[in-house]
Amino acid sequence: MYVADSRSTPATAATAAARDLGPGRRAAVAPTVLALGTVSLVTDVSSEMVTAVLPLYLVAGLGLSPLGFGLLDGVYNGFSALVRLVGGHLADRGGRHKTVAALGYGLSALCKPLLLVAGSLPLIGAVLAADRTGKGLRTAPRDALISLASPEESRGRAFGVHRAMDTAGALIGPLVAFLILRQVADGYDAVFTVSFCVAAVGVLVLLLFVPSRPQPPAVPAEGAPRASLKAALALLRVPDVRRLALCAFLLGLATVSDSFVYLLLQRRLGVTDRWFALLPIGTAAAFLLLAVPLGRLADRVGRRRVFLGGHAALLLVYGALLSGWQSPALPYLVLALHGGFYAATDGVLMAAAAGSVPAELRSSGLALIQTGQALARFGCSIAFGAAWTAWGDRWAVGAATAVLAVCAAAAFALQPADRDTASPTPAVPEETPV
Repeated sequence: MYVADSRSTPATAATAAARDLGPGRRAAVAPTVLALGTVSLVTDVSSEMVTAVLPLYLVAGLGLSPLGFGLLDGVYNGFSALVRLVGGHLADRGGRHKTVAALGYGLSALCKPLLLVAGSLPLIGAVLAADRTGKGLRTAPRDALISLASPEESRGRAFGVHRAMDTAGALIGPLVAFLILRQVADGYDAVFTVSFCVAAVGVLVLLLFVPSRPQPPAVPAEGAPRASLKAALALLRVPDVRRLALCAFLLGLATVSDSFVYLLLQRRLGVTDRWFALLPIGTAAAFLLLAVPLGRLADRVGRRRVFLGGHAALLLVYGALLSGWQSPALPYLVLALHGGFYAATDGVLMAAAAGSVPAELRSSGLALIQTGQALARFGCSIAFGAAWTAWGDRWAVGAATAVLAVCAAAAFALQPADRDTASPTPAVPEETPV
C-alpha cells in the first residue's frame, strides 16, 4: 500500500497525484482514502456483528420493551454527538487527526468484551455510551483526512469509495454473526468475543498504514483561523454551513434507527430469531453497490440534491412498512431503498460540508454538522420507541412518515443553489479567534 509523503500537505499530495496522471485522465482515489477505507472495512465487520444481534439480544434475550430499547438505541446512535465537537477540536489542534482517530477506534474496540459482563440496562447503557464515545472521537478526524486528501471536484467520489469499503465490512459483519449463532451454543458471547478481536485488527491497520496529517507550521499564516471550540461554533455564521447543518438536523429528527426498521420487518414477515441477523446485509449490499455511483453523481449534479433524494428513498421505506402490502418482494424493496438512502446521504453530506469549511477547521466543521444530525437521531429513537410502546408500531411509523415529509419540505426550501461542486472554501467570520 502506497503511503503519501508526509512532507506534503494532504491537499497538495492530492493535487500532485491528479497532475501525475497526465492530461485527460481522471485522478485516482488518494492512498489515504484507501487506507482509511480498509480500517473502516475491518472495524465495521466488528461493529456490525454486534449491531446485527443487539436488537434481538436486548428485546428477546433480556426482555426490554420497545421504549427501553429505544432509550438504549438512542444512546448507541446519539451519544457520540456529545463528544464529536471535542474530537474535531482535538484533531484540528496541531493536526492530530490520526492520533484522535486511533483513540476513538481503540476505545470502541475495548468496549466489545465488556458486553459479555453487562447484563442490566444501566450497565449495557454505560458500555454503549463508551463505545459511541469512541465513534464520536474518530468520525470527524477520519472524514477530515479523507476530504483533505481529495481534490474538491472529486470529493463525492472519494467519500463514496470510502463508504463502499466501510459498507463491505457492514455486509460481512452480520454474516459472520449469523454463522456464529448457528454454530455456537452460547452464540451472543461468542459474537462479542470475535467482534473484539476483529476491532483490534482494525486499530493495528490504522496505526501501521494510515499516514498522519503533517504538523502545521509553528506560526500560522496570516489570517488563518486557529482551532478552538469558539471558532468551530462561529462556522454557523457561514451561510452554507448554517443551512447544511439545519437541513441535516431537521431530517435527522425523522430518521428512524436501522434496528427499528429490522424489528418492523421481522414483525411483518415473521422472521425467526436465527435469520434476523441477516436483515442488515440487505441494507449493506445496496449501500455497497450505490455508494460510488451516487457519490460521482453528487459531484456532477450537486451534493445537496442527492442528499435530499436519499431522504425521498427513506420516505418510501416508511410508506412500504406502513402499507398493508403482503409480498415476498417487500423485504428486498425495503432493504434496497434503505441502503440507497445511506448511499445518497452519508458520504455525500460530508463531501458537501467539506467545501464550506476551511482546512484549518475541517474536523471541527464536519463534527459540528454531524453533532446536530446525531442529536436529532437520538431524539428520534427515543420518540419512536415511546410511540411504539404507547400506540403500536403502525402509529409510530405513520408519525415518522408525516414528520419526515414536513422536514424534507423544509430542508428543500432551505437548500441554496448547488454550488458545492466547484465553490471555493469560504473564509471563517472575522471575529473568529486567530
